[in-house]
Amino acid sequence: MNELTHINKKGESRMVDVSHKPVVVRKAIARGEIRMEPETLEIVLKGEVPKGEVFNTARVAGIMAAKKTSEIIPLCHPLPLTAIDLRFYPVPDDGLVVIEAAVRTAARTGVEMEALSAVAAAALTVYDMAKAVDKGMRIDNIRLVEKTKSDKSEL
Repeated sequence: MNELTHINKKGESRMVDVSHKPVVVRKAIARGEIRMEPETLEIVLKGEVPKGEVFNTARVAGIMAAKKTSEIIPLCHPLPLTAIDLRFYPVPDDGLVVIEAAVRTAARTGVEMEALSAVAAAALTVYDMAKAVDKGMRIDNIRLVEKTKSDKSEL
């Protein structure tokens, strides 16, 4: 197991020094799910949720969360994000929506936390917007699914 990089030899929290690392293109993809009653998802897909269009609002929330990650996760480096893409994959018969965020930067450290934050905020926004219809929704399985880096821009 690797050592914890955010802890110094005295056991104190610290921000990792990445100044020695090269600037490269980095990408992270995270996914998560929100489960609801199939009838609730039907209302969401028809655009009949009283608070408005759910997925567009959740997309903007996810983008905003990715951009603000270093402000809410104490030891994250602020990063110049170059792209944030959020997608929603509804599975109507199961009352399931898979949320995926892909985040890119050209920086000295990765964008995993930004991708995870985007998925979490998007899922919470779906929950908030549809909770009047379905109080039993459940957010599950938020995880990192891919992390890449390259000195090329084709990622």
